[in-house]
Amino acid sequence: MASNSTKSFLADAGYGEQELDANSALMELDKGLRSGKLGEQCEAVVRFPRLFQKYPFPILINSAFLKLADVFRVGNNFLRLCVLKVTQQSEKHLEKILNVDEFVKRIFSVIHSNDPVARAITLRMLGSLASIIPERKNAHHSIRQSLDSHDNVEVEAAVFAAANFSAQSKDFAVGICNKISEMIQGLATPVDLKLKLIPILQHMHHDAILASSARQLLQQLVTSYPSTKMVIVSLHTFTLLAASSLVDTPKQIQLLLQYLKNDPRKAVKRLTIQDLKLLASKTPYTWSRENIQALCECALQTPYDSLKLGMLSVLSTLSGTIAIKHYFSTVPGNVSSPPRSSDLVKLAQECCYHNNRGIAAHGVRVLTNITVSCQEKDLLALEQDAVFGLESLLVLCSQDGSPGAQATLKIALNCMVKLAKGRPHLSQSVVETLLTQLHSAQDAAQILMCHCLAAIAMQLPVLGDGMLGDLMELYKVIGRSATDKQQELLVSLATVIFVASQKALSVESKAVIKQQLESVCNGWTVYRIARQASRMGNHDMAKELYQSLLTQVASEHFYFWLNSLKEFSHAEQCLTGLQEENYSSALSCIAESLKFYHKGIASLTAASTPLNPLSFQCEFVKLRIDLLQAFSQLICTCNSLKTSPPPAIATTIAMTLGNDLQRCGRISNQMKQSMEEFRSLASRYGDLYQASFDADSATLRNVELQQQSCLLISHAIEALILDPESASFQEYGSAGTAHADSEYERRMMSVYNHVLEEVESLNRKYTPVSYMHTACLCNAIIALLKVPLSFQRYFFQKLQSTSIKLALSPSPRNPAEPIAVQNNQQLALKVEGVVQHGSKPGLFRKIQSVCLNVSSTLQSKSGQDYKIPIDNMTNEMEQRVEPHNDYFSTQFLLNFAILGTHNITVESSVKDANGIVWKTGPRTTIFVKSWKTLIPSKFAYNSSKPSSHYSSSSSSAMPTPGFNHGMNALQTFKRSIKLPETVCFFIWNMYESYSVVHLFIDFYNVIFWKNFVFLKILSEK
Repeated sequence: MASNSTKSFLADAGYGEQELDANSALMELDKGLRSGKLGEQCEAVVRFPRLFQKYPFPILINSAFLKLADVFRVGNNFLRLCVLKVTQQSEKHLEKILNVDEFVKRIFSVIHSNDPVARAITLRMLGSLASIIPERKNAHHSIRQSLDSHDNVEVEAAVFAAANFSAQSKDFAVGICNKISEMIQGLATPVDLKLKLIPILQHMHHDAILASSARQLLQQLVTSYPSTKMVIVSLHTFTLLAASSLVDTPKQIQLLLQYLKNDPRKAVKRLTIQDLKLLASKTPYTWSRENIQALCECALQTPYDSLKLGMLSVLSTLSGTIAIKHYFSTVPGNVSSPPRSSDLVKLAQECCYHNNRGIAAHGVRVLTNITVSCQEKDLLALEQDAVFGLESLLVLCSQDGSPGAQATLKIALNCMVKLAKGRPHLSQSVVETLLTQLHSAQDAAQILMCHCLAAIAMQLPVLGDGMLGDLMELYKVIGRSATDKQQELLVSLATVIFVASQKALSVESKAVIKQQLESVCNGWTVYRIARQASRMGNHDMAKELYQSLLTQVASEHFYFWLNSLKEFSHAEQCLTGLQEENYSSALSCIAESLKFYHKGIASLTAASTPLNPLSFQCEFVKLRIDLLQAFSQLICTCNSLKTSPPPAIATTIAMTLGNDLQRCGRISNQMKQSMEEFRSLASRYGDLYQASFDADSATLRNVELQQQSCLLISHAIEALILDPESASFQEYGSAGTAHADSEYERRMMSVYNHVLEEVESLNRKYTPVSYMHTACLCNAIIALLKVPLSFQRYFFQKLQSTSIKLALSPSPRNPAEPIAVQNNQQLALKVEGVVQHGSKPGLFRKIQSVCLNVSSTLQSKSGQDYKIPIDNMTNEMEQRVEPHNDYFSTQFLLNFAILGTHNITVESSVKDANGIVWKTGPRTTIFVKSWKTLIPSKFAYNSSKPSSHYSSSSSSAMPTPGFNHGMNALQTFKRSIKLPETVCFFIWNMYESYSVVHLFIDFYNVIFWKNFVFLKILSEK
């Protein structure tokens, strides 16, 4: 029965489908551990990491690891090995073990076994636990002893444990350093063991003295043991130690360059190049001009292409950092050679046309980085060399479909994008080269080249018109086959066409794209192209593509999703007919757009599921609907100046009220309401921005632009009508100076600047409200709506997924059931949480800390109705905690002095590495019922003092009145709950403390609170 139940839970489909809670899941695995069959035990052990992943909270992990420790203690070596692998796989959950002492005690008992294999597994287990037991002296002692063992397996395990403990514990590292030194220098130590002991020295970086002693030992080893293996291991350990300590990094660079130059062994040279690249990526600021010059000389002199490739990769890494500026900077007092005559430039120019693709790619990258970074110098010749090198590399790699050629092509295309951005005057030649080569390239190369063209067109939209002709010709001839590469190429080329067309596609372009899509008949390809059209603002094209896909899906959720996208595209298409100065037409266009938006939001709501609620999409569309309604209302308000002008007595009313704005009539109040509505919309856009932690930067910028549109209109209303005297344009004047990354952003910024100029020109020039002011507001609305809305990536695709799961203690069994708390006590609320990630954690931003906000409000009050201070009715607390291994925990102390039911709300938000706070949630609620202690406070007893009512120090002591009174209370307690008198007297006689009786009385009062006889007995005292 145990095996069957275990297998049903441990099915390949996953135990998540069984919907078991944490306790049931652990019990099922415990049945497998208690099985008499070794296979079932092992199967249960290896399933524990999945259990930890699904229920990553300490209370379950602690119980599970204690069970695994029991298996480790009594099982055989194979089971111990399985437990070791589970522990190593669940390393980030080790800190959640609550009973560390008991867990380590059960593990450590195996170290005294006579079996060296069991001891070796135990040592590796202790090494895997080094992060939670770094200062356990018994573990330190066992590792030192095992290093002297005669069994090779046990010694290797001790070396593993010593390395892990050295990385975690400074005391252990200081104590083991001399032991490691003696063993390495000892003649009796085998060479293989010395090679395993040397890497331990890389962890001796806890202080400068320890790092210096380890460095001296490594220096002696490099000198005393010149064999290839010893030199390689010693130098690599040397490098890792220098990279961790950061003190001796320049010396290590010089040492590596010395070996690279003087040591004839290719294996040593390859190792030095590998370590130099590590130091170049981690500490580029420690590289001096002399170091780079020495590396260039070695690269120029070496006859081996493999070594030259490695040295160029180091220089390529350095050329993209601050080190390249140091290299070309002029030192005061020295005459610096011009850049074109330096060895670095000479080396890059030689390698640009090398027959090895990798060498040529790194040479071109070095030239590109020099050209872009050193813009203050005259580098005309280098610019031409970079462009010619990129062209030759593009021709070479675009005809080859091998993975190596494609990787080299990616390097060249990245350099092209960087060169076009850094040197815009070179972009035209780069684009012409790409378009020329695009027709004859392989499919995989064409896809990469299309991505490059799209990136350049996004940065320099002026080049888009020149691309369209060649792109449309190419689109006519591709897509003849239904291969994956052809489908990908259709999407990439369509994206470039959308970017290059900038405003709207021509009829010919639409016809060509539709013809190709009809012949291919791949629904996923059509959807991806429609998605790109929505992102680029080509809503008429997107609407037709979404319409064609409605009958090609098998799920109703997908149908509603596509239908909503079609309606949204149709709604945005209605806004393309807006014309300036035609306000009645604008109202009709907005009304038509709102009609389709309401249809779309209904379909979008139907497309949402519990697993995919589409919260961002729904909120974004709702805000768009409210924004369009606000625009429509503002245009109607502006028109009301004509349809309902101010009354004749408006001037008299304004003079009487002392408000000059009242002479404008009711339009002033309507304008004030519109301004508040736009500010409210801006605030809601800000909330949506803060709730979109996983969104990409383009989506966030899009939301920010919508917020700025609302703020712009509200500012225009205030500056033109409500308060023109105090309006300031300084905070809005720099809005257009920021660099725009997309055509949509560029056009929106242009509209912002134009509107601000118009508002500033009318401000204080005409007294409000005139037709000039209302026309300016209406034209601003039309100008904003004429820019097609861009539905960015996060609306369709979620590349990063981050969520927080909270657990509260104490928590009721039933969520609707309140937790009972006495009003004279405080509730210690423990909040635990786990950060859960998707497949690409930290793609856009990472969590630095979690902000927990706990608040409580009084829901219903019991007892007397008297005035309660507001401070006693609520609790407001906030704490910031930094998650470690995606886990965090903290506690709050809450006071509930007021009797009644309180609602506790725990809300979490996160703070990223840039200090931005994101309201990610979740929001958890529990209920607490505060009740009053029925024992009067004057009968409270301090248990720390000796009892004054009764003392058992003398057997002849007489009972006191307090004792008699307590006995009477116990007699009543006994009669009420049907306890024998001997039991009640035993309770009293054993503890000899009135405070203990107080606890029993409290227990009685809670359960039998209607019995007031007992209270009367106590009150008579």
